[in-house]
Amino acid sequence: MRKLHAFGIGVLVLAFCVHTGCSNRPQKSSQGGDKGATKNGKDEPHEHGDGPHGGTLADWGGGKYHVEFCMDHGKKQATVYIFDNNVKKPVPIKADKLLLSIKKPSFQLELKPMPQEGDPKGSASRFVGTHDNFATEQEFAGTISGQVDGTPYVGDFEEKPETPKKK
Repeated sequence: MRKLHAFGIGVLVLAFCVHTGCSNRPQKSSQGGDKGATKNGKDEPHEHGDGPHGGTLADWGGGKYHVEFCMDHGKKQATVYIFDNNVKKPVPIKADKLLLSIKKPSFQLELKPMPQEGDPKGSASRFVGTHDNFATEQEFAGTISGQVDGTPYVGDFEEKPETPKKK
């Protein structure tokens, strides 16, 4: 019974973390970049835009990290990149996996580390996983979670349809 109670509390904590993730509402700072977390630790709304690899960005830890979700439908592969708070530099982390939770169709997938050139041994700034559901061309939404130095991080993302560029 205690295990069931502990599991229930864990689910509630995860749901709370997911619910209070990055707001993704546009609001630029005076420098035109992400505002992220303020000195009091609270998130201010900030815009993400596209990531360096053309993927969708999500916030981890009030702006401490950003994660980029990228999709390759032909390979049925999702790739997540870990970046610093300004999305300028990759940040290698020591993690044996990340958990990708997709909303529709609902499924979860463990992403395995695939270090990039320059990542120190035993760490990675890129995580990859394949699933048959990724063969479907659609906009995916979900949550990316992982643990860095004993601290859990959770970030929501939602791909948006591409809009035609004006001529």
